[in-house]
Amino acid sequence: MTTDKDLNPMNVLKPLNITPKILDESQPFTAFEMGKLWATYMGNSMSIQILSYFLEHCEDEDVKHLLENGLALSKDFTKRIEGFFKKENFPIPIGFTKDDVNLGAPRLYADEFYVHYLKYVAKAGMSLYAVAVPLMMREDVREFFIYCNECTTVFLGQINSVLAEKKYINLPPSIPIPDGIDKVEQQSYLNGFIGEVRPMQAMEIIHLWDNIENNVTSMALLLGFHQSVQDQKIKALFKRGLDMTDKALKQYKEKLHSEHIQSPSYLDHLVQPSTFAPFSDKIMLFHKVDMFAMKIRSFGNSMAVTARRDLNFLYGRTLMSIGLFVDDGMNILIDKGWVESPPTAYDRD
Repeated sequence: MTTDKDLNPMNVLKPLNITPKILDESQPFTAFEMGKLWATYMGNSMSIQILSYFLEHCEDEDVKHLLENGLALSKDFTKRIEGFFKKENFPIPIGFTKDDVNLGAPRLYADEFYVHYLKYVAKAGMSLYAVAVPLMMREDVREFFIYCNECTTVFLGQINSVLAEKKYINLPPSIPIPDGIDKVEQQSYLNGFIGEVRPMQAMEIIHLWDNIENNVTSMALLLGFHQSVQDQKIKALFKRGLDMTDKALKQYKEKLHSEHIQSPSYLDHLVQPSTFAPFSDKIMLFHKVDMFAMKIRSFGNSMAVTARRDLNFLYGRTLMSIGLFVDDGMNILIDKGWVESPPTAYDRD
């Protein structure tokens, strides 16, 4: 049986007795540290407001425990980043504040939705932290992102335990164990539209399932936002996002169902009919622009491990729609004066 001690990386890696000067915390921030810390601060300042509202309307004790843990992590991460910023005389972003949430608003989502939402945003956070780790040269900042990654990994384990225990999700699909080593010997392996089309391989199933799981949560969240948003231009954009996501979901689900593989279920029934806004238009629009932008990375990762042309065609078409949505959302954010600029390079002109 594997123990925690067996999983210690230093059982395999020999320590390196070198500490280059560039890794010292006395060195100024590079663009890498500035950019990733800034993005992490903005995302978690948003999560603090969202999760604070969810906690006001939660009855299930296990779900409440998860929300409290998620809120504690977001507060911890932002506090640590503020420490970095103050030490470097770096202006602390405004981010999102109590002005962006109405804790007294009626319930908008069922308790079950909160668990799906937490998995949705934790996966997005982990993608940010994991990418940051190899890019950070300053050891103190790198250790911070390793810490964020480890905390989020444990948290995702808790989320999956609740999802499984309460039967909120379908178990991932099973496929047969290979009889031996098979080699790809024909170009038809890439077929998807015409000719002999092979069954999906494991990596294609994983990413198709993951994208469906992300999008059913995204659509339910967006449905609640669409019901309660005040600005009509933003409301129209949200309706476009709903239609776009629903269309893509039907196509992705059909790919799995055509091979007799189940898919994650829709979550729209977990959205309450309230039209009373618990969140500001600013935080709702930022959230959806940010999360649609994260889908671009997700679909890019999916295309990298997908060989069937029909699946890659679907991903590529969705990427074009998402890109236009994000661009239009950003234009509204800019017009409203709601966009804080990330740290930028010198203006050489």
